Amino acid sequence: MMLKNPATKYRPFAPVRLQDRTWPDATITQPPVWCSVDLRDGNQSLIEPMDVERKLRMFQTLVDIGFKEIEIGFPSASQVEFDFARKLIEDGLIPDDVTVQVLTQAREHLVRRTFEALQGARRAIVHLYNATAPVMRNVVLGMNEDEIVELASSNARLFQEIAAQHPGTQWVFQYSPEMYSDTELEFSRRVIDAVTDVWQPTPDNKCIINLPTTVEHSTPNIFADMVEWTHRHIQRRDSIILSVHPHNDRGTGTATAELALMAGADRLEGCLFGNGERTGNLDLVNIALNMYVQGVDPQLDFSDIDAIRSTVEHCNQLPVHPRHPYVGDLVFTSFSGSHQDAIKKAFSARKDSDIWDMPYLPIDPKDLGRSYEAVIRVNSQSGKGGISYLLESEYKLVLPRRLQIEFSQVVQKAMDAEGTEMQARHLWDIFQREYHLAESAPSYQLEGDGAQTGITASVRKNGSSVTIEGQGSGPIDAFIGALSKASGREIKVLDYAEHAIGEGANAQAIAYVDVSVDGQRVWGVGQNPNIVTASIKAILSGAERAGIDLTRLQPTTIVSA
Repeated sequence: MMLKNPATKYRPFAPVRLQDRTWPDATITQPPVWCSVDLRDGNQSLIEPMDVERKLRMFQTLVDIGFKEIEIGFPSASQVEFDFARKLIEDGLIPDDVTVQVLTQAREHLVRRTFEALQGARRAIVHLYNATAPVMRNVVLGMNEDEIVELASSNARLFQEIAAQHPGTQWVFQYSPEMYSDTELEFSRRVIDAVTDVWQPTPDNKCIINLPTTVEHSTPNIFADMVEWTHRHIQRRDSIILSVHPHNDRGTGTATAELALMAGADRLEGCLFGNGERTGNLDLVNIALNMYVQGVDPQLDFSDIDAIRSTVEHCNQLPVHPRHPYVGDLVFTSFSGSHQDAIKKAFSARKDSDIWDMPYLPIDPKDLGRSYEAVIRVNSQSGKGGISYLLESEYKLVLPRRLQIEFSQVVQKAMDAEGTEMQARHLWDIFQREYHLAESAPSYQLEGDGAQTGITASVRKNGSSVTIEGQGSGPIDAFIGALSKASGREIKVLDYAEHAIGEGANAQAIAYVDVSVDGQRVWGVGQNPNIVTASIKAILSGAERAGIDLTRLQPTTIVSA
């Protein structure tokens, strides 16, 4: 039960009282040094950590986006982490302009194992950390301040010793006073200065000092004061890349990072869409696009943000929320009729060369590879909502989100024409008619050896029938090939979903297919007791909706190799 007087249990975070702070007047005019920690901090936070396939896919995505520093793992933590680092190096998968980073605790055998994992790397960041906060010193570690300083210093010396044995790699040293956000500023400075006193960085050979909000306890302005104080007071500042690693316990990770940059930080660590332990890490996409809409090139490319989201969801096996900034399915959607009216009028008045100044849209969706279709959705506030809810509750249809968007536009046109409110039965009639659910199922035969499937299908429409044949990696792929050849159109399946309706002998399978026909995207829907038949019907549904005349298909045959 929540306390009536929480002050009896919790204490407010003490302010820094930096009276001459300068960060409130600063502006962000250039991007920081970006470091993705998706493959380490993000990975260790997952319910099921990534396997090698997912790790490689995530790594390549990060490279394609433009990250030049990527933390690839914690090699001393497990054999999988160690082997992944070796695979990237031995298989030559690290581009010349990308530096990999690894993390190690301040323990000698772990440090040695970490350097072993990086042998042969062209350039690598080795990241050392140890806890510095009072609760860790007094309760967890049982060490005093002098012992903490010696722990950090001795491992910093070990870094130098091992690095000197491998001169073929360009080594960059990084140190984090873990729980910096809970550590006394004077003591964190003492530890940092002790480490840099060992490493002796220079302006031409800098080290990285990373300041993590391991747990967010303060408002972002207080953390900004902490960063500015450290920025001013640590030794060898001109030889240090000052980095921050915000977490999101208070939900202010992005603000914390932005104010830290204004306070003197040079570098940011975080994850795509904010994945990370507890409430997550800094959302690098969020902050990069915040810069973009202020006219600052973040030097990271999110031109196909839906593809990036798909990769992240696959690798993390976690969904991205529909309201997530910039990428969620609903973030460019205004449900209010007055909002939509303003957006439509602004679009009509806008010229391509105009500065982007649109009501309710902080960024042009097209810059991120998104369309404007979601912008014109309406809901029950304008008399056209609850469509997907009614279809699910009354007819057990679980429409994919993008199909919901498409069908809502179909319903909107019908409602505008009829001028009346529609009940579930009216929506179902429109749905059946729009997606050709009453069409008879094509007959077909399948054959194959497992690697390749052949299909012979009889497509019937308005009394005419044509036989088409094709081959592919499965029944659907084979049918797509056959239909593409028979229609002379390029057909692709971009997304697919299916589920059952009912149980037992009366169960029906329903398939939803996002089809591209010569680049035009439409959805098709098919229903049948057999899932393959339902899928083929869905493809035909999409093909017809994209303008393919099934009565004009040309017969095709399989050409043997």
